[in-house]
Parts: sequence; C-alpha cells; structure tokens
Amino acid sequence: MNEAGCVTPRVLQLGFTTADAERCAGFYHRYLGFGEPQELVLEGGALAQVLGLPLGRFKLLRLPLGNEWLEITQVLDAGPSQRAGHQPPADSRSCDRWFQHLCLVSSDLDAALQQLQPAMASGLAQAVSRAPQTLPAWNTAAAGIRAFKFRDPEGHNLELLQFPAGKGEPRWHQGNSPPGTSLLGIDHSAISIADSARSCRFYDALLGLRLGSDGINSGPTQDDLDGLQQTRVRITGHRCPQGPGIECLDYQDPNRGRPMPADLGVQDLFHWQIRLQVDDLSALVDQIEPLGGRVLGPGPVELGDQGPLLGGRLALQVADPDGHRLQLVQR
Repeated sequence: MNEAGCVTPRVLQLGFTTADAERCAGFYHRYLGFGEPQELVLEGGALAQVLGLPLGRFKLLRLPLGNEWLEITQVLDAGPSQRAGHQPPADSRSCDRWFQHLCLVSSDLDAALQQLQPAMASGLAQAVSRAPQTLPAWNTAAAGIRAFKFRDPEGHNLELLQFPAGKGEPRWHQGNSPPGTSLLGIDHSAISIADSARSCRFYDALLGLRLGSDGINSGPTQDDLDGLQQTRVRITGHRCPQGPGIECLDYQDPNRGRPMPADLGVQDLFHWQIRLQVDDLSALVDQIEPLGGRVLGPGPVELGDQGPLLGGRLALQVADPDGHRLQLVQR
C-alpha cells in the first residue's frame, strides 16, 4: 500500500506511439466508445529525459474506458540529431516479440463488432482473426471466452473479449458499460515473449505482480484467432492487486517470432508503453539487469512539476527481458 492509500503495483496508463494523435483518438472514440480525450503537450522536461529524447516535444492524449486509461503519444519533434520514427514491419505477426495489444472487455461482443464494422468495411481497421472465436471446452481455464483480434488504422493490435459467467475478474460481471459502447474497460496488455519462466521472474518476483492464469492454447480456434498456423502458445497472466494486468504470450515452434529491435525508440510507431506505479524504485534498480531487463536513459528522474501528470515524483524507463517498455513511477 503506498502513501496515498493506493494498492501497488498498479498500471496507471497503457499506450503507444501514434503518427497523428487526433486522428487516432477519433478512431478510438467513434468506433470503440472511448471517452473524450484529455490533451497534454510537453516540451522537454522530465518526461523527455525519461523517454531518452531530452529535447523532444510530445503530445499526449488520454482517453478513458471504464476505470482504465489509454495514453497515445505523438512525438512532435524528437530533437536535434535524433532519427525519425520507424513503421512496424509490414509482415509483423502475433509471435514477433515487438507484438503488444490491448484487451478490451465487452459485455456483448457482437454489439462491439457491429460498432466497429464501418471501420472494418472501409479498411480503416483490419481483422487479424478470421472471425470471432469461442475458446473450446477442453481448454478449461478459458473455455467459453469469445475473442476477436484486429488492428487500428496505424497497425496497433487490439483484442475484443467477452467473458462467460465464472470467467474473468468479478468487475467484468458487475455494472454497465459507458453510454454508446458495449466495452467495459481494459483487462490487460498482452506481450509476445521468448521465455515464460524468465518473464515470471521479472514481472512477479521483481515488480510484485502475481501469477494468475497459466496454460497452453492451441488448435484450429487459436489459429483462427491469431491468424497463424499450427499455433501453440503458453499464456501466463500477471495481475496487479487491482486494475489491468500484463499477459505474456510464449509462442512455441513453428511460430517462434523475431526479437524486438534493439534500438526501439518512443518515436517508432510500434513503441508501446506500460506506466506502472511502484512503491520503491531504489529497491528495484539494481535487480532489473540481473533478472534480464535493461535500465534505459539516465536512471531514476525527478519529475518535478510533471509529477502530478505522471502519477509520481520519480520515474524510470526500463525494458523487460524481451524489450517491451515499461515506465516505473514512484509516488
């Protein structure tokens, strides 16, 4: 429990880099029912140091969905001598280790797909799944869950999920979705990884999340969901005491994916980020690299007057063992 009475670790925001923040936010608001965006424009300062572009200028738009927040970042100016952002590889697949998605929970998957349909028909959004899939009865942990994967206009991956009775967290079976959408909130962000045991040590032993689900998904339903063939993926769910979690996807042969580019930067359009509030950065810093991660940038940064915007007074940018970016924030 931190000094403000909030249970930690806790995901504050989940998000990614975009080429056009307003256009991107418009898609999420119109077709998925996210709330009106809140805009922040930050020039230099603490966040720019944390992100490794100390003279950068950023536009951040935050959109609510239920109790969760999506944060989309547009790099307006990376600063002198900084390279331009890269597009994701055109042949990206779910098993490539730069893959990350948001899981959006719906009370009615068919209604969510109907709301999304005009964007799919116009090519604004692109399907990954061949159709909505219902996970089979033999998969005890996930039986009856309905899911559909797709990409937004810039190729960011998303999943729509509907839990049957008895599956998922109780909050997905309580209360109603916001007006104008069947979506209830964000359950987790899923990331593609190479080694489940290593990721468990990083997320659970180091960062304090707890291991939730752990199982193998395979077969024709998973093929149709992921747009792959001969799919076999170990899925480990890592949960915070409350709010969204992190789901690790360890794809097995023949779908071992490519590694994350070593030079991934916030200006790249396949850069994702999880802002995670923790109790004590000093207790974590020396353990990050022994457990397979990397400390990025200058180390912990005092946030000063940007602290209230970012949820703390100190922040540290790190990469997990597969290169996925996390911003650890201490109150």
